[in-house]
Amino acid sequence: MRFELDDIIIDDIIFHMENQDGDFLFDSQEGCVIDLSFNEFDDEIDIKDERYIDLPHWGSNDGYYLMEKYILSLKNPVVRQELSNALNRKKGVFRAFRDVIAQYPETEKLWFKYKDQEMKNEVIAWYNALREEWGLEPIGIEPEDNTSLVLEDFVFKETNDYSFTVETADSESAGTINAVLIDAVLHINNLNVKPEYRGLGIGKTLLAKMLEKADENNLDVTIDLPEETNFFSRSLLLENFKPCMQKFIRKDIK
Repeated sequence: MRFELDDIIIDDIIFHMENQDGDFLFDSQEGCVIDLSFNEFDDEIDIKDERYIDLPHWGSNDGYYLMEKYILSLKNPVVRQELSNALNRKKGVFRAFRDVIAQYPETEKLWFKYKDQEMKNEVIAWYNALREEWGLEPIGIEPEDNTSLVLEDFVFKETNDYSFTVETADSESAGTINAVLIDAVLHINNLNVKPEYRGLGIGKTLLAKMLEKADENNLDVTIDLPEETNFFSRSLLLENFKPCMQKFIRKDIK
């Protein structure tokens, strides 16, 4: 039996997908999930009726794979390693994952959003398989940008000329950017984000604020990029920075 998928139905299905204790079917006529193990009208339910549809499969292995996939997507090496260690435990990996990620509220917020989107994709794939049986075109989904969701929790401040800081909601410093003006050229001499807050888009936002300030005054901008932060070069290229020199340093070896 055909039905239209909406956010209420998606949330209902996801909620029951994660429940490993019940026996569930989707009632396409009523547009809701029913629990056969607690339904008072079991005798009246013919599970062979086409109105009742199996939910998308979701088990503990799927949950583990989703956590593993999320860890691989993280750009913060500190959090990524701690979460990887949690999954490498022989027992209690789900609890260990929850305990570790709870220590990083911003990353945890991203995780919940990521998990919700991935499970939503599973439901839509399930629904599209049904639409194919009905001879209908599949539906699509809009990709979500979670970076802005996390950045809402931070406060960016201009502290002095060509200096910005970023703080958490608890007024804890999370990063800074500083520059000096020399001969009409703005030299960014410091761009730092604390390790636990990296990979959340904070560095890019600090840079964007500094470049906006430079544009207001029609200034060229330079920045030295330490070797250990070379991963940030792609963000600089997107902002029309061009490599202009290579710096070599010989360290005393003893």
